[in-house]
Amino acid sequence: MATKEPARDPEPMSSRAVIAYAIGLPVALVVLIFLPAGSLSWRPGWVFLAVLLAGFGLSALVLARVNPVIYRARSRIQAGTQSWDKTLLALMLPAMTAILPVAALDAGRWQATLPTWAGVLGYGGVLAGIALAAWAQAVNPFFEPGVRIQSERHQRVIDSGPYRYVRHPGYIAALWLFFGMGLALGSFWALAPAALAAVLLVVRTVWEDRLLQAELPGYAEYARRVRWKLVPGVW
Repeated sequence: MATKEPARDPEPMSSRAVIAYAIGLPVALVVLIFLPAGSLSWRPGWVFLAVLLAGFGLSALVLARVNPVIYRARSRIQAGTQSWDKTLLALMLPAMTAILPVAALDAGRWQATLPTWAGVLGYGGVLAGIALAAWAQAVNPFFEPGVRIQSERHQRVIDSGPYRYVRHPGYIAALWLFFGMGLALGSFWALAPAALAAVLLVVRTVWEDRLLQAELPGYAEYARRVRWKLVPGVW
């Protein structure tokens, strides 16, 4: 009788890659926000950056305690990622990235203003997105940046935490972040790239769910129990 091979988690990031990521991400955010804004003294940009880094920093500390393997899973696009997903990511990532410079150009350089309620709604979306993404990653060690069946890791259906209510909570979190970031920075124009990224994410949700139902053992039964992909009571 053949024995089942032990699960193989992805290789950890090298210390050089960790350092580059820790330095490069904040620098990239500063460039994306303040270069289009035209000034390093744009106060809303610094407030937004502080909230974003504090939120993600806190979630990173929590995940390091409750599910440290997530850093290996999310360190890179892993071998076996679906080709259609690579195409979607090639379109979606630029749209996501464009949210910040469009917002900074609109609200910072051109000094557009939004009602106070829009900014409050934006920050609420950002913080809710960070919190929900952290919750999903805390219970799901298979939360990777690319879509694939992780057979070498003995991937299984996760139905705890937010997965009790919707099948793709990480994508809800992403949608909240897409729209929340533009509003938090004070721009309605930033909702345009956010909407494009959202449409691509919905397409990804449909295609990923179809793959999981066809190829991940137990997922079809889980989908019958948890009916909603993204929005409880709607879809």
